Amino acid sequence: NGVLISRNIEAYHAAVKPNLIKDKDKFLLNIKINFPEISQKKLKHKISKNKWFYLKKRLTEEQKNKFWSMGEKAIEFESYQSRIYPHSRLYSHILGQIDDDNYGVSGVEGYFDRNLKDLKKINDPLVLTLETNIQYLIQKELEKAVDDFKVNGAAGLLMNVKTGEVLSLVSLPDYNINLRKDIRSDVYTNKITKGLYELGSIFKTFTVALALNEDLLEPNSIIKNITKKIKCSKYEISDIHEFPTSMTVQDILIQSSNIGAIKIARKIGEKKYKDFLHKLNLLSAPEFELDEVSTPKTIKWNKCKLETVSFGHGIMITPLQAAAAYASISNGGYIIKPTLIKTNNKDENMSEQIISKDTSDQINKMLRKVVTDQDGTATMADIFGYHVGGKTGTAQSYDRKNENINTFISVFPAQNPSYVLLVLLDNPQAAPHIVYEYKGQNITNLNRNEAGWNSVYVAGKIIKKIGPILAINNEEFYNNYVVKKSN
Repeated sequence: NGVLISRNIEAYHAAVKPNLIKDKDKFLLNIKINFPEISQKKLKHKISKNKWFYLKKRLTEEQKNKFWSMGEKAIEFESYQSRIYPHSRLYSHILGQIDDDNYGVSGVEGYFDRNLKDLKKINDPLVLTLETNIQYLIQKELEKAVDDFKVNGAAGLLMNVKTGEVLSLVSLPDYNINLRKDIRSDVYTNKITKGLYELGSIFKTFTVALALNEDLLEPNSIIKNITKKIKCSKYEISDIHEFPTSMTVQDILIQSSNIGAIKIARKIGEKKYKDFLHKLNLLSAPEFELDEVSTPKTIKWNKCKLETVSFGHGIMITPLQAAAAYASISNGGYIIKPTLIKTNNKDENMSEQIISKDTSDQINKMLRKVVTDQDGTATMADIFGYHVGGKTGTAQSYDRKNENINTFISVFPAQNPSYVLLVLLDNPQAAPHIVYEYKGQNITNLNRNEAGWNSVYVAGKIIKKIGPILAINNEEFYNNYVVKKSN
């Protein structure tokens, strides 16, 4: 949004011409006082060779002034172009890093390295879709979530559902890209684009959407014989708790029944379901302007795979893919591709329709009820004025069986979605100190760690803060306040 997030400045290295040193002892003492980190032994050795050498590279302004104030003619300054990032950590997983020679090695810096160095494009800046204020607010709320829920890591993604433009992408922990550290630990992985997760019940939305679009079921169609457990080949699949033995399709989504999703998926059949996931771009690597993008693990469609995938288990995708799929489901059914690059022709991308407008509208109404219904799993995202809809997902971590990945994907405003917001928390703990506003009451001392009590809670906090910046057409506010007041 017109804010500079990466630029070049003139910076300096300090070098020494030994033959210009008049008093070597005084020179060594000055260096020791001002720069104790420089080895005196190595410095003496280099001076003894009587050849030009670098004393210290990549000086800060303070370091340069220290050298200059020493008044040593033997010290000279060599200028070079240095890449700096005014926002430090804020865009670390997007911008990536450069090496000491200013070559991009990761992130946008790596992906667009050739373009950024092209002198023919020197007056044509690379404009990203990001909104700095929103990025900052989402980062701060996720940092608070890390403290509140003692998580291993957190991530957030905000995307325009019609254009695919990414307004914010945050992955924690992050790092200061100005320091050019070698970041190798897995904790610094870009969780949105590189992390592969079983995201659980968010897949139930895809299951229901396909069944409706194929005219196999209606939102109020009754699914019978919903038992606590169901047999699949030699396996037994159970639900998180007991549900009514008969439920409508929309209640299966709202209350998040695994067994209900399985029964719907069996009506669809494996071939149609697999084709649908392929069209949603969930079975292959997404196209995105970063090299740090994972390819989903290949699925073996053997016995029970249809059943487990219907409620989001046995399939691993990136949060980027999940958010893009929700954007496509909620925007009238048009496939969109997520992007970091600002252009003026994004609406032209909405050409491939995967579900009908009617199906999309029906799903949006259901997602809204997940937030507003008494038995919905995301009631704490019901932020007044923003008409939030969405779906929770609480799933076992693939490689850490005793830990959970909790996700909430929201779309808002639900009656005509403009944005999708994904919040992911890696193994959140219960937070008994938090005072939750739940069904009109303030409650605390809760020992709950499902997505509805953390990812949803965080998403609600985020939407409350970024909503005014996004200038969403506040229909609820208009209908409930302006119209009533005028009457």
